[in-house]
Amino acid sequence: MILRLVILRCCTAAITLFLVSIIVFTAVELLPGDVATSVLGQFAGQEALVALRQQLHLYDPPVQRYLIWLAGLSHGDLGYSLGSQQPITDILGPRIVNTLVLSATALVLYFPMALIPAIAQAVYRDRALDHVLSTGTLILASVPDFLMALLLLVLFVSVLHLLPAVSLVSGGSDLLTWLRALAMPALTLASVMAVYAARMLRDNLIEVLRAPYVVMARLRGLSGRKVVLRHALPNAITPTLNITALNLTYLAGGVVIVEKVFGFPGFGSLMIDAISFRDVPLIEITVLLSSTVYISANLLADVAAIFLNPKLRPSRA
Repeated sequence: MILRLVILRCCTAAITLFLVSIIVFTAVELLPGDVATSVLGQFAGQEALVALRQQLHLYDPPVQRYLIWLAGLSHGDLGYSLGSQQPITDILGPRIVNTLVLSATALVLYFPMALIPAIAQAVYRDRALDHVLSTGTLILASVPDFLMALLLLVLFVSVLHLLPAVSLVSGGSDLLTWLRALAMPALTLASVMAVYAARMLRDNLIEVLRAPYVVMARLRGLSGRKVVLRHALPNAITPTLNITALNLTYLAGGVVIVEKVFGFPGFGSLMIDAISFRDVPLIEITVLLSSTVYISANLLADVAAIFLNPKLRPSRA
């Protein structure tokens, strides 16, 4: 039963990704204006325009161009950037690494930012601390990521003068430069993700702390810390894992906005720059990769939900 559902979800994800590739290619094809003129400029010679159109197969039918593009992807040929004339694989590599470092840093901050307030609220439920934290998480949940980024810019750059306004890094940057560049983007992403997980974990912890086995643990004389960390938290955190998996899907889109606000040289800012300069091959690849990450994260969330669903587990005689 479980294996059949997992295979079905994988097939659905593969079909979705194929449809997304068609939508991405069609959307780029429908962009107004001539791509060759946009790249070379209005005063480019006719021979240069014709050569570029032939390079991009613009004289071929759209279906044939899509099949050529899809065949290149299947062989690992991502093409060349129209702006820099470099292989797209060479451009994507460092940007993807930067985004992975940023995402990993955000996840490192995410776990304590979700766990600590939730545990404090559950332990001191219906008290002043619980009310203050509940109000704070509710306010943060209503703040979009771009506004959160701007608020952090004002706080750490204009008011405290602690961090640079632009998060620029390169291959030769030292550790301190990386930490200063990652601080605000990672904190923005972690804050947006943590508020939803913290609110759900608080409710789950309060319910688990009322369970009979937790009451028995207290009657045996265990300290409050051991009761919460050893008995209540492991059972309350399971539903929150689904939220964590869904937060990975947010990273696929949220990192695009956050990187652009802070000027961080990652995959998201590369995609926006490609759209701005109408670099068609780079647009197609970056949007498709972003969609792949989003679909894969949703697939992981669905598979995790299937394995964590007790109704689908095989019964033991």
